[in-house]
Amino acid sequence: MEITTLSQTLLNLLISLSYAIITLIVSVTTLYMIDHFFYKKIDFIEEIKHGNIAASIFYSVILLFVAIIVTISIN
Repeated sequence: MEITTLSQTLLNLLISLSYAIITLIVSVTTLYMIDHFFYKKIDFIEEIKHGNIAASIFYSVILLFVAIIVTISIN
């Protein structure tokens, strides 16, 4: 039985979406663990709500690095 181009495209889309969801879940979980393990005295979410731009930049950079590490390790 032949696999058509459409079914190959849908299969690749499904694989890519599942890969993205797994990476997102692992990244956010790791970010949460880093936040509560290393920065116990700093509540980044509360600081971001108060308008602290430095906290939001720092938090997003940590998320970016975690996402890069997770993506490299999954590949």
